[in-house]
Order: sequence, then C-alpha cells, then structure tokens
Amino acid sequence: MPEAEGSVLAFDFGTKRIGVAVGTQLAAGRLGSARALTTIADEANDARFAAIAGLIAEWQPVLLLVGRPLHEDGTSHEMTARCERFANRLRGRFRLPVEDVDERYSSLAADAELRQRGLSWQQRKAELDAEAALIILQSWFDAHAHKQATA
Repeated sequence: MPEAEGSVLAFDFGTKRIGVAVGTQLAAGRLGSARALTTIADEANDARFAAIAGLIAEWQPVLLLVGRPLHEDGTSHEMTARCERFANRLRGRFRLPVEDVDERYSSLAADAELRQRGLSWQQRKAELDAEAALIILQSWFDAHAHKQATA
C-alpha cells in the first residue's frame, strides 16, 4: 500500500467497548503524533457506527487500523473472527483502507502503562480501551518505520 499522509484511526474492538486512538502519518512513513482518543461504550451497532462516523468526519483518516486478537501461539479464536467482521464493516461503510494489527498483549501493556501513571483501577478501566488502541497504533507505526528503514 502506498504511504499516504494524514490521520490514522486505530480501534481496539470489544463486545462492550471500542477504544479509539488517532495518529498522524507523515511523508515517508514518519509518525507525527499519536494519542488515545476515546472509548465508544455503546453495545448497539447503530450507535457504535454513528460514533465512528462522527470520528471519521472529524479526523478525515486516510487509514483505519483494527486490532486483531490472537492466541499466544498466533492462532485465531472467537474474538479474532468478530474483529475481522468489524474491520469488514468499517471497509464497507466508510470506503477507507483498513488494516489489521496483531494486538496480542495490548490490553496488558495498556493496563501496565496506566498503572505506572498512578491511576486507580476505576480510572484505568475507563481509559484502558483507548490506551490499548494507542498501543495498537504505535505498534503499526513502529513496524512501518522499521520497514521503511530496511527498504
């Protein structure tokens, strides 16, 4: 895929919540900025996609990323298929490129980061999904930067 300059939205999909992060892809694959954005805490698909449509209208992303959960050994499980369906729905509704990103351990890493910042369990729970989306986004940027450096 050619490198496009602009916003990138990353999603940590869950059955109860979807974490969202935003970053900026600069020319030559360089990362401009990335941050946890929000958590969509509605379980109804219509409400979820309405919230996502609002974020897409606001940020005008050139790419969407969806975390792809896998077992430790890299094999798929039930949530893998759900995330793939979510990615396909994003692709179909918004006509934007969508890539999946291995998200193994993203929630654990997010919780550790929030704990290190001194947040209580209640505070961590409120921010966990958006922070996991940030980790997914950062891992994609890191992988792309490595690919560019070795190309």
